Amino acid sequence: MTNEIWILALTTASIGFLHTLTGPDHYLPFIVIGKAKNWSHKKTIALTFICGIGHVLSSVIIGLVGIGSGLLMNKVQLFEGYRGNVAAWALILFGLGYMIWGAYKLYKNKPHIHLHMHNDGNVHLHKHTHIDEHSHVHKQSLTPWILFTVFILGPCEPLIPMMMYPAAKTTVGSVVFITMVFSFFTIGTMIGIVYLTSKGLDFIPLKKFEKYMHLTAGGTIVCSGLAIQFLGL
Repeated sequence: MTNEIWILALTTASIGFLHTLTGPDHYLPFIVIGKAKNWSHKKTIALTFICGIGHVLSSVIIGLVGIGSGLLMNKVQLFEGYRGNVAAWALILFGLGYMIWGAYKLYKNKPHIHLHMHNDGNVHLHKHTHIDEHSHVHKQSLTPWILFTVFILGPCEPLIPMMMYPAAKTTVGSVVFITMVFSFFTIGTMIGIVYLTSKGLDFIPLKKFEKYMHLTAGGTIVCSGLAIQFLGL
């Protein structure tokens, strides 16, 4: 490979890292959802990795289609911009839905007091929550699938120009190399931030705030989507 490609690879690695670091949608959803649902770090990281693969792969496919069909970069970028808007609004709607569900869960789990009268005439008050009654019920969560879909919709904006430049100048091998560099640093940064932040939260006493975690997670995801849509993060 030429020195030009190695310089491009270094630039690509830097862009992949900074693109991920400055985009809260790349890691905040996994951190807050993992904490709210009390997932293990292993499960949270696994979902982050899978969503990261989907996030990068969708742009790789579109980039390869653009290269193979000879489409101009501005046309491909225009389509990627449209995908970005759809992904941002999907993240906002998902966050709103999760926040509403969190508020409903918080309301349903408020302690209730019931009056119980025994056969011997004794009367006592019994305090309980719905979560106590139904703690044995387990439901398969749709959250991972929704997050995966959102990340497939979300484009890696810098990737396609990084792919198209070596495609126009050098070889297919260079395109593959640049794509792998970008993917490694993007997904690696996602996983690193999610893991370190999740581990750090373990040292913060959040027991008193556990009942608000779903509501907070939904609000955080909404804010992430709004930041992407209106601040261009």
